[in-house]
Amino acid sequence: MELPLLPIDRLQSFLICAARVVSIISSMPIFFSGQTPATVRTGLALVLSVMLFPILEPQIPVLAFDPINLALLVGKEALLGFMLGLIARLIFTAAEFGGTVVGYQMGFAAANVFDPQNQRQTSLMSQFQNVFAILIFLALNIHHLFIQAIVESYSLLPPGHLNLGGEAVPFLMKMAGNMFLLGVKFSAPVLVVLLLSSMVLGLMARVFPQLNVFMLSFPLNIGLSFLVIGLTLNLFAALLAQEFNALGQHFVHLFQLL
Repeated sequence: MELPLLPIDRLQSFLICAARVVSIISSMPIFFSGQTPATVRTGLALVLSVMLFPILEPQIPVLAFDPINLALLVGKEALLGFMLGLIARLIFTAAEFGGTVVGYQMGFAAANVFDPQNQRQTSLMSQFQNVFAILIFLALNIHHLFIQAIVESYSLLPPGHLNLGGEAVPFLMKMAGNMFLLGVKFSAPVLVVLLLSSMVLGLMARVFPQLNVFMLSFPLNIGLSFLVIGLTLNLFAALLAQEFNALGQHFVHLFQLL
């Protein structure tokens, strides 16, 4: 018994659909790391492609078979998915940036650990804030937003309509610039307390010259930092939730700019 062959037009429509689905799923922050095996990412993306293809096929234009045009279209679809993942990834980068600043200020400059996600050495506080951001990401079901973005993106930006000559690139650059501001917000409570602590220690050094302020500052800064982090953890979670909930608006705005 011979299996029926898939028509060439449907095959290239599936490739176009799979390119957008695979790129969006692969660029999700929880999958865009070395901790998630490539087989898991690829398998999940292909399963979603097969499930969504009957729904999305009517919105995919039927094109005459041309390998060069097909490759260009698949590349554009993949680029769109990676741009969506970049917007979400910037939030995690901001959390890591804030954790790195806090770690250095509280005296953990030499206490680095190997980060398997990015294949590099990173500070303890950066790793902590990154894991905390992932937990908030999953608790708010933001990963469902990416699947919703796949379906709704075909009505907002059909295949072949990607245009990088507009305001999309400046918008992404603005989002990247906001990452540093967001990182400062994440680290601000600890930085303010450590600044006040340094001022108090400086006054104590002037009043009590025999006091070893340098040795006293290490346990004091670490203790105060952990205390402030524990007290402001709810604020950190609320700020992360606010940024994650705004991802949908950022996605729609990006589609409109493209």
